[in-house]
Amino acid sequence: MRGLAGLAAAAALIGAPAWATDPLRSGADAVRDQALTDGTAYSIVQSISTEVGPRLAGSEAAARARDWAVAKLTDLGFSRVHVEPFPITAWSRGPESASLTAPFPAHLAIIGLGGSVPTPPEGVEGDVALFTTYADLLAAAPGSLTGKIVVVTEGMTRTQDGSGYGMANPLRRSGASEAAKRGAIAYLVRSLATGVSREPHTGAMNYSSAAPRIPAAALSVIDAAWLERLAGLGKPLRINLKLASSTAPATGWTVVGDIPGTEHPEQVILIGGHLDSWDPGTGSIDDGAGIAIAVGAAHLAGAAPHRPKRTLRVALFGAEEMNFTDAAFTAAHAAEAKDIVAIGEIDEGADNVWNAQFPAGTASLPEMRTLAASLAPLKIYVSPQPPRFGGSDIGGLVAAGAPLVDFQQDASRYFDWHHSSEDTLDKIDPAQLNQNVAAWATFLYVLSQTDISLRPHPAPAKP
Repeated sequence: MRGLAGLAAAAALIGAPAWATDPLRSGADAVRDQALTDGTAYSIVQSISTEVGPRLAGSEAAARARDWAVAKLTDLGFSRVHVEPFPITAWSRGPESASLTAPFPAHLAIIGLGGSVPTPPEGVEGDVALFTTYADLLAAAPGSLTGKIVVVTEGMTRTQDGSGYGMANPLRRSGASEAAKRGAIAYLVRSLATGVSREPHTGAMNYSSAAPRIPAAALSVIDAAWLERLAGLGKPLRINLKLASSTAPATGWTVVGDIPGTEHPEQVILIGGHLDSWDPGTGSIDDGAGIAIAVGAAHLAGAAPHRPKRTLRVALFGAEEMNFTDAAFTAAHAAEAKDIVAIGEIDEGADNVWNAQFPAGTASLPEMRTLAASLAPLKIYVSPQPPRFGGSDIGGLVAAGAPLVDFQQDASRYFDWHHSSEDTLDKIDPAQLNQNVAAWATFLYVLSQTDISLRPHPAPAKP
């Protein structure tokens, strides 16, 4: 009987696919499959959306988010949970409004851009210089817009990889200074958004030292299109804009937690998302989903039967939206850059991952081929191209040599809602959220169970 059993087992192994006897592959598949039904990530994003809500960096809500994050990581069993404070300039939104005063009175749906200076209490009022493209504004001569309120109505292109946002970003980031260089007294830009709504989308702006600082706000997509139609009828437009923003020195907080490696604890795989959010919505897709995916994936990979040999680290960055975290986090961890095995940031919502990008030349490593095979059932392909941008909070460490990885999410819907009051929990599909967790958890498991390097390999010497 024992002989027959042995023959049966041998026959089963002969007939089984090769990966069935590969402990790395079977372990990765198990973590992946568990992630697809695990409720940890959704409970995290539900919790921060409900219990904390909007959390602008430097605000009282940001302090509550800090305490929430420490408690959440501790409850999930992370060790060395700690807070890393850093100085920021907190920007706060006050009462704001805009109205068309000619050719007839009408309310305009606007929202101030992060970092904008305020208007006088009575507002600023001026005739409108409307440009249907940003290029037309840049072509305007110096002094040609003196006393005008500039309105730019160029739309943003919907793309799966989010590249439409990158191309449109100068309209929001640099438009106010470009208008001011030409004499404008205020700047309004069509929201960087792919949806059609009367909810305007905010976001950070930057002032150039070569131009006066003028107040700036975003128009809803619908109102921007309406103003464009009015201007097309040849009607002179006039607008009054009121913004009551303010700034003050404050503190930002990044929260960090580890799952220590059993054999190489000094080697760190670092992933994260940003804890702060804009103030109109509840910060659910931007970036409650990102921190939920990072924490959920590390928790699952760290709890697998084979404990991670390398340390899994989660960082919840404290001031991404106003671009303060990167410099502070880099300064705090620059000495560790040589020990970072891989680094990645999750900040594009909760829809499915479709594309994995790894450092050049590493996708062909045997262990990474195993990873690719485990990712395939999730409908994720491994791109032949290395990642070019991995996140606003980790750029300094990437520049210092930390190997960048990126799991690109489907951004087709993301910019319908991001930075607006529509950024709420109902936009998250739990199944798609879990697909993200499965992708990252599988990656963390494979990388933490091996000793492979994702740093550039020297080219073989020529004979």
